[in-house]
Amino acid sequence: MKAVILLSGGLDSATCMAVAKENGYELYPISFNYHQRHSIELESAKKIAKYFGAKKHLIIDTNMEAIGGSALTDASIAVPDRTDEHLEKEVPVTYVPARNLIFLSYALGYAEVIGADHVYIGVNAVDYSGYPDCRPEFISKFQNLADYSTKASTEDKRHIKIETPLQVLSKKEIILLGNKLGVPFQLTHSCYRGGEKACGHCDSCKLRLKGFKEAGLKDPVTYMTDI
Repeated sequence: MKAVILLSGGLDSATCMAVAKENGYELYPISFNYHQRHSIELESAKKIAKYFGAKKHLIIDTNMEAIGGSALTDASIAVPDRTDEHLEKEVPVTYVPARNLIFLSYALGYAEVIGADHVYIGVNAVDYSGYPDCRPEFISKFQNLADYSTKASTEDKRHIKIETPLQVLSKKEIILLGNKLGVPFQLTHSCYRGGEKACGHCDSCKLRLKGFKEAGLKDPVTYMTDI
């Protein structure tokens, strides 16, 4: 059995990969060089894929910098340090327009070609930064689209299922699950600013640190200041 896993190099996608492995699938991670502001997450993805013994790690080049509109692809837009209140109320400038829609489309096509019937994505609708393409509604709509958009589904009668094992878990629960499954958290990268040391202040760092604290575990990555 084969599964395609969207692997960003972050904590959630690494845990998602561990779940796929635990479920007995051959691992075919897919990562993207989408002209993001830093490449450190791709380096993390390569290390994680190797750690889990991936059958093949596919890295796709796609230029989302050309579209712009996100602090993750446009260096002229500052990565914000938001308050906890803002984390829950507005879509931040770190949202990359249509990113998960594009990435899932690639993953669906890849799954069709290699004969995989499962695509894993580590989206989460509990402790997250407010991205619209992380919601259950989005995944449900994409699944409906996937069921009508490939030769695998229309002619071969194959159902390629979009798996979201982290969808309703808190960051604490994701970390506890990852810890149980042996996720190498020290290899993951979550910081939006992309330095060798995590900033500790961006949305992603805040959510990660909060999750480790609530899980009663120490985050093994290095931060710019003692957290």
